[in-house]
Amino acid sequence: IIVLSIRKEPLSAYYNRLLKRFFDFIVSTLFLCTIYPFMYIIIGTIIKFTSRGPVYFKQKRTGLDGKVFTCIKFRSMQINKECDMVQATKNDERITGIGKFLRHYNFDEFPQFINVWKGEMSIVGPRPHMVEHTEYYSKVINKYMLRHLVKPGITGYAQVSGFRGETKIISDMEGRIKKDIWYIENWTFWLDINIIVSTIVKMFKGDDSAY
Repeated sequence: IIVLSIRKEPLSAYYNRLLKRFFDFIVSTLFLCTIYPFMYIIIGTIIKFTSRGPVYFKQKRTGLDGKVFTCIKFRSMQINKECDMVQATKNDERITGIGKFLRHYNFDEFPQFINVWKGEMSIVGPRPHMVEHTEYYSKVINKYMLRHLVKPGITGYAQVSGFRGETKIISDMEGRIKKDIWYIENWTFWLDINIIVSTIVKMFKGDDSAY
């Protein structure tokens, strides 16, 4: 007997999606119009003076419903041919001096507020993965593609729960996916607020798993 069950996630409700989008739009607009210009000038100048290449690093990533979008970050590596295939590792020689600082304190992620403002991302959600990683992990991890039922986030429940940085083995990614799915199935507005607060605390402390 084939049994089908209908998944009902909180964000399948229109008013919940509207609330989340309203919060994302207001916060991203305020940030981009106040703090971000100064951040861009300071960080952008250091990046340009310390290594060759653009201020931004742009990469194709998988978003809502499996659609591909261009994710923006402050460039933290030397220009290299492996950036779209190989994750950053501990003591990675590709990472620049300023890049180590940016990644350790999550400053490299702040340009993604542009993605949030455009509606491609949310402030909180499963982290967007490289297209190549989506294609690979979707074949080896059960329910992997469920993480694309919501918009990807600048931060997420998996990240504040200890699943951040390099995924050396399949079980590392499996743990991250379980947290992502839990977030989707148990979303509330206050859960997003708690994740944002936890992210800010971790940002000021620095994250040893971010390299």
